[in-house]
Amino acid sequence: MSPIFVTSQGTLSDGRIVAVKQLSVTSHQGKSQFVNEISTISAVQHRNLVKLKGCCIDGDRHLLVYEYLENGSLDQALFGKTNLHLDWPTRFSVCLGTARGLAYLHEDSSPRIVHRDVKASNILIDGELCPKISDFGLAKLYDDTKTHISTRVAGTIGYLAPEYAMRGHLTEKADVFSFGVVALEILSGRPNSDNSLDTEKIYLLEWAWTLHENNQSLRLVDPTLTEFDESEAARVIAVSLLCTQASPMMRPPMSRVVAMLAGDIEVGVVTSKPSYLTDWNFKDITSNFLSEEDRKQCGDNSNTNSQLGDPIPSPVNVTKTMSDGIIGDRR
Repeated sequence: MSPIFVTSQGTLSDGRIVAVKQLSVTSHQGKSQFVNEISTISAVQHRNLVKLKGCCIDGDRHLLVYEYLENGSLDQALFGKTNLHLDWPTRFSVCLGTARGLAYLHEDSSPRIVHRDVKASNILIDGELCPKISDFGLAKLYDDTKTHISTRVAGTIGYLAPEYAMRGHLTEKADVFSFGVVALEILSGRPNSDNSLDTEKIYLLEWAWTLHENNQSLRLVDPTLTEFDESEAARVIAVSLLCTQASPMMRPPMSRVVAMLAGDIEVGVVTSKPSYLTDWNFKDITSNFLSEEDRKQCGDNSNTNSQLGDPIPSPVNVTKTMSDGIIGDRR
């Protein structure tokens, strides 16, 4: 069976509220992910990374205790039915904070870390609307002496960099790609794929490039936003297109992403539409990762990603060891 992580709210003896993440299925794979998450998150400290308070292993019970983040996950705030409204300044701040967290993992932590599963549901929001990257169960330590890590593909279709999805070549630039997709989701207020939309709008990256090529990029901004800063929105779009270039070498490091978003340096020139947008058949790629049983399950649940039962169009998760528990409202 696949390991599943369930997150619930708990209270410590001193009255502090925490989030408790429990591995509910016994498996070697799940235990490895559990240990990996402890070793990775306990070694890093940054305001844009979720804080691990402790852990507990009691027989088959494996528990991780995290700080409680009352505003839940970014995907719920953007795509679900919550009372949390993200205005433009908040969205821009979430983009910038997430970029800073990734820049720390890639360039300032020792050893460097590739998260490997950057997506909206793995970005949590605290009471001050500060974003915190979570779920380090799939993270990989990165060796500076190697050009890339060859590993099995883990993550979520729609966020995966092409070189990683197709060849298993992993570098920190895979996280850069995923960030670019998340940034577009934050700006547009929609998931990276949505079959309920017109054909040309189903895949967010394709739609972003169509608008960019027609000098209409700002049409991508969430129509529910009554006000937004056009220059900031234009920077987010341009940086996102740079981050999702086909070649990892063409994607900027996260430190430059932070500087470009903050307006400290000029945004690089976006040259041409990546070939993978026209070469890939996303449905065919998804099916390559899934067993027959998984395909049936995805078919049955393709429109129910929320634990609250909200119909949220969502990319397909291709990693059987992914954690579905979300701190906060989705518990």
